[in-house]
Amino acid sequence: MTKEVAILGAGMHPWGKWGQNFVEYGVKAARDALTDAGVDWKDVQFVAGGDTVRNGYPGYVAGATFAQALGFTGAKVMSTYGACATGTQAIEAARAQILAGLCDVALVVGADTTPKGFLAPQKGDRPNDPDWQRFRLAGATNPTYFGFYARRRMDVYGSTSEDFAKVKVKNAKHGLHNPYARYRKEVTLETVMNSKMVADPLRLLDICATSDGGAALVLTSLEYAKKMGRADAPRIAGVSLKTPTFPNPVIEMPHMSTDSGVSVAPNDVGFKDSIARAAYEEAGIGPEDVDLAEVYDLSTALELDWYEHIGLCAPGDAEKLLRDGDTTIGGRVPVNASGGLACFGEAVPAQAIAQVCELTWQLRGQAEGRQVEGAKVGVTANQGLFGHGSSVIVSK
Repeated sequence: MTKEVAILGAGMHPWGKWGQNFVEYGVKAARDALTDAGVDWKDVQFVAGGDTVRNGYPGYVAGATFAQALGFTGAKVMSTYGACATGTQAIEAARAQILAGLCDVALVVGADTTPKGFLAPQKGDRPNDPDWQRFRLAGATNPTYFGFYARRRMDVYGSTSEDFAKVKVKNAKHGLHNPYARYRKEVTLETVMNSKMVADPLRLLDICATSDGGAALVLTSLEYAKKMGRADAPRIAGVSLKTPTFPNPVIEMPHMSTDSGVSVAPNDVGFKDSIARAAYEEAGIGPEDVDLAEVYDLSTALELDWYEHIGLCAPGDAEKLLRDGDTTIGGRVPVNASGGLACFGEAVPAQAIAQVCELTWQLRGQAEGRQVEGAKVGVTANQGLFGHGSSVIVSK
């Protein structure tokens, strides 16, 4: 039995700070995806909505929220939440319905409205919640963790602040012509390195913003795509939703310590290395087959980590890959041709879906101004709080 589903439609609401309800962004993205697919809303049999936890009760039942806003039709709905991996969970829910033969057409939607400044916990005291603890007891915002990871990379591999800044310069150039990106302006190395220090060694332009935005996909069975005359549509060939194994020797957000390795030795394959590997195995390919990647660059340093975690190079070689231009459009395997979070900012439930939208447009040859020529296989990489790893393989 095939494990592939077709991507018939992709749609997005531009990222920014619009000050509207998140539902508006999701509806706009959904309608664009439906138009792109040539599918009527009434023909959608299943809706998977990515939850946002910052918008009151409706945000917790995003599937029904988006279905109601589009006009209730009796379709089945599901809502998912896995922090930054929320979108991939919604994609997997829809894919599972299709592969199980329970529906032929599914809509996946994620959207968010974010507050000004860094993401913060919901109100109320929850002393048993690690996320509450790290904010309220340790004062560790997300950029604090990004700084930890960056400092670790410096200590282990000899990375420099200039290496990190070069990632921002690359991504800013990539996102310059992306109509959905929030920041569409090239920056110089000097500008990045002269921006304000936020979480040493990371400066303001090394760290992604928080944004409003929405993204949507129309997924169908291969048979339905063929019936619609879209047999050549890009396909989702593999999905990974991985968790760590015990013990995990590297700190993961939101925890403040690692597991003890005294009684049990760490797994040969670390958590982040396992994420894309599982997707590759399901798709029957390897990193050598990948033409481009969209990775979760919460910071410039984290993008370099992802080069290694998704198998583009050996540990410690990410800086060379960057310096040689291999991850720039026109290079061996462009990374974040969309501009990444450096140009979009973080809209949590939407971002993993947006990554797949970008790969869809790239594989169709529709990424005007940032097209990766001849792209046939792409991979995404993403990680949410509490061990929500995710990766999607898109192929044609």
